[in-house]
Amino acid sequence: MPYAAGDAKSGAQLFKTRCAQCHTIGAGEAHKVGPNLHGLFGRQTGQASGFKYTEANQKKAITWGEDTLFEYLANPKKYIPGTTMAFAGFKKEKDRNDVIAYLKDATSLKEASA
Repeated sequence: MPYAAGDAKSGAQLFKTRCAQCHTIGAGEAHKVGPNLHGLFGRQTGQASGFKYTEANQKKAITWGEDTLFEYLANPKKYIPGTTMAFAGFKKEKDRNDVIAYLKDATSLKEASA
């Protein structure tokens, strides 16, 4: 089953409890154990400036979007063998949809509203 629109509010809570310990999302925020995710959508794997990726991430050469993230977040180590991402994945499709809905907005390159 591919990505389906999720609940960004639920996704924000999931991100906070399951992802934020390793990832930041704001423009200009420092990398943690994992890369800053700002500008994630439309970016190729292994391309966040200033983050040291594994060769596996660099060579995967897919562009992050709803469907690629949906598959990746189910089991990161299966999707990119050789990744060092320790997270086992979101097994529930709803959770993946919700996190992706949140990330679409939270990591967007759009200008902040005045």
